[in-house]
Amino acid sequence: MTKHQTHTGSGCPPCDKTALRRLLRARRDALEPQQAAQSAAAAQRHLLRHPVWQSAKQVLLYMPVRNETATDLLLHDAWQQGKSVLLPRCIPDCPGEMCLAPCACAADLVTGQYGIAEPDPATCPAVDVTGPSFAPQVAVIPGVGFDRAGNRLGFGAGYYDRFLALPAMQSAALVGLAYPFQITDSLPSDPWDRPVNALCTEEGLLWL
Repeated sequence: MTKHQTHTGSGCPPCDKTALRRLLRARRDALEPQQAAQSAAAAQRHLLRHPVWQSAKQVLLYMPVRNETATDLLLHDAWQQGKSVLLPRCIPDCPGEMCLAPCACAADLVTGQYGIAEPDPATCPAVDVTGPSFAPQVAVIPGVGFDRAGNRLGFGAGYYDRFLALPAMQSAALVGLAYPFQITDSLPSDPWDRPVNALCTEEGLLWL
């Protein structure tokens, strides 16, 4: 994989996860819509141009909420190229748990219980993450923040921690999609945290 230089972020000093999560979410929430859209589009284009994305047959994406970095260009490119697209779906009455379901077009999406677009459970059954059909080559991962080693600061509910530990995810290229200010010098991490393999912002794509 070819390395591309990217902005290394705000240089926030290490601190506890709760305080840093609050700080970075406030900065993200304060972004003007046009600024957020431009930044997200530029970041996505860096990944779209990379061979690891272009050659992937199955990709795992997320649907943004509360000013998260958008994934619309990636989603539509994947559909146009005939890639298998998997999106998260929260499991009702099971906090911190989600499944992954295929999504072939915009008509497959409905609004979930937290206001996040997700594959319609009536038409998009969850994939068996222990079976051979689950083998994403690229997984685009959201986060409140990331550090230069690829450590990820999540939302505190553990949704992605469970999936990143799956055997099939060990061969996937994990890409943290973010705004430049979300890339910090270092983050507190736990033994079960799995770092991403690449950081992608409007200023470039960096493979770690």
